[in-house]
Amino acid sequence: MAVQSAIAPGHHGNLTLEQEMKLRKFWDAILGVCHNSSADIAGVDRSPLCGQSAAEFDGIKKKRGFSFFKGQSELEASTSRGHRSTGSFDDNKYSLTKQFQEILASQKPEDIREALWEMMKHDHPDALVLRFLRARKWNMDQALVMLISAVNWRHSKMKVDQDIMKNGEGGAADDEKNGDTTSKKLGADFLKQCRSGKSFLHGIDKAGRPICVVKARLHKADEQSLETLERHTVYTIETTRLNIIFDMTGFTLANMDYHSVKFMIQCFEANYPESLGVVLVHNAPWLFQGIWRMIRGWLDPIVAAKVHFTNNSAGLREFIQPERIIKDLDGDEDWTYKYQEPIEGENDRMKDSVTRSRLLKERQDLYARFENNTRRWINHPDGEEAQEIKAERENIASKLRDGYWRLDPYIRARSLYDRQGIIRLNGDVVWYHHDGKGSDDSNEKERPFTQ
Repeated sequence: MAVQSAIAPGHHGNLTLEQEMKLRKFWDAILGVCHNSSADIAGVDRSPLCGQSAAEFDGIKKKRGFSFFKGQSELEASTSRGHRSTGSFDDNKYSLTKQFQEILASQKPEDIREALWEMMKHDHPDALVLRFLRARKWNMDQALVMLISAVNWRHSKMKVDQDIMKNGEGGAADDEKNGDTTSKKLGADFLKQCRSGKSFLHGIDKAGRPICVVKARLHKADEQSLETLERHTVYTIETTRLNIIFDMTGFTLANMDYHSVKFMIQCFEANYPESLGVVLVHNAPWLFQGIWRMIRGWLDPIVAAKVHFTNNSAGLREFIQPERIIKDLDGDEDWTYKYQEPIEGENDRMKDSVTRSRLLKERQDLYARFENNTRRWINHPDGEEAQEIKAERENIASKLRDGYWRLDPYIRARSLYDRQGIIRLNGDVVWYHHDGKGSDDSNEKERPFTQ
């Protein structure tokens, strides 16, 4: 079965004129945060937006209503109004407005810029920022607050790329063997999550989304630290966008972990918007009904609408082809999870600082080129020149994507899915292998994080 290829409305490659206009303005706000609102980007005309005079443009910039020109009380009022009018969850549910103000007050623009581009990885830059616009129903104030807060959460709080993805399973294995008392336990706990099979990725659903299976009965909250659970949750989300199946077969109250549930909700609502496709709660016992009523109250209605309850394989087949449902879930695929330990030397390329520095420098040059062309696109939204600028932006974005995968082995520790040949060096993801056919079915390949 072919992976769905149609581009959904509001995604990169399928924008209305109004949505494209909002995307341009959103980029103008982002660049203002990353370069100071009054700073010029080298070689870029800061002349009129949409034909306005320079004076009019400056006035528009001051009155436009983007969050970084506002005081906290005005910003909170704006986001609150947006909440009431759009039905989206209150940004202050996670104190995002306060975080945003603190970030702008305490961090240099160039540091915010570096963390933002670090977050892009192999995504098309437009595709990533559009996720925040869609999540905030195209309210640019709310989207900017959410984006900058998520960037800071990844970089400063969770240290996703500096620690979690950089050290990965290999780092945990080394800590388990050679670490001090604290790091040894963290390493062992992290690998316990991997080895236990309580959660794993395998296969794709009808929409082409990778499937994450969570075996609730295998989880006990007191068997690992909160830090380990949070790190492993982020590690899984960073690996791919998800269709999550919570297999509740054999679930008891001893398996319930409210902290982990709340952390996962915060991840998807505040820090990884539009990264969760669907949640299938499978074979839930009657006692879960009361728990679900509580959890539902914590969820943004849009996220809650993605949760479906299934009681047999027929329910799963609404979302997944029968031959791609594993036998453990009463499907047809004869597959069982088995963890493959990190291999000695698999991360040796991360020691090559010379190559890493060269590839990072190439990316930094591409970042600047993309920003320059984005500023030109903002200033010249229409006509033949606009088409040339957009084509150049697409060309640079393609180079950023391909360049990331050349850089990836030098900055990200190999995972189980690299060792199993699922994630390829060029970024292709192949879940199903065909023996004796000489090639992989193109319908069973995907690029991670490309929509």
